[in-house]
Order: sequence, then structure tokens, then C-alpha cells
Amino acid sequence: QVQLVESGGGLVQAGGSLRLSCAASISIFNFDAMGWYRQAPGSQRELVAQITSVPSSSTKYADSAKDRFTISRDTAKNIVYLQMNILKPEHTAVYYCRANFGSPPSYYWGQGTQVTVSS
Repeated sequence: QVQLVESGGGLVQAGGSLRLSCAASISIFNFDAMGWYRQAPGSQRELVAQITSVPSSSTKYADSAKDRFTISRDTAKNIVYLQMNILKPEHTAVYYCRANFGSPPSYYWGQGTQVTVSS
């Protein structure tokens, strides 16, 4: 069974940084893509960043994340990271990890990790 476990969230002041981790229970080579999504109170869940599998390993970012957030992975540890820099209060949300594979795709979600940015 596929499990995704996020960690690394917390409370940080504006301008600070956090690194989120998403640990997968299976090799991340199994997935076609992995991504980070966030959901703020009263808002829909939205894509923050995504990385596709090898060999393409292409990345995609929400406009609000470009030049500020970086998605990466450690294939030996089966972990995908989201490095978040220069955080703003509007980045406050629950951040979720998602993985997908197959056609039609099967989607797997983690339980989420809270990120709170104080002003």
C-alpha cells in the first residue's frame, strides 16, 4: 500500500524558510510525478510545485512559488522536498504531498503538514 508522510511544517516568521519532506513507502521511481499542494482555510487545494519522474525530471511551479520555492527529491531515501524561502503570511496553509502513476492515473495523498507564517 502506498503511503506518503509529510513533515517539516511549523510556525515561522515572515521572511523565514522551511523545508518540507514527503517520505514515500515505496520507491519514488514508481511514480509518474510527485507534487506539493496547499490548502488555505476557505480555499481550494492548489498546486504549488511538481516534479516528474526520470528521465525528464521536469518541474512546474505555481506563479506564487517561482523563484521562492524549490522542489527536489532524494531517490535513495524515497523523499521529495519542498524548500520554501522568503515566506509570507499568505503562504499559510496545510501542505499536502501527492503522487500519481498509471493511466488513467491513480493518486495518493499524504495527511498534510501545517505551515503558519506570522507577520
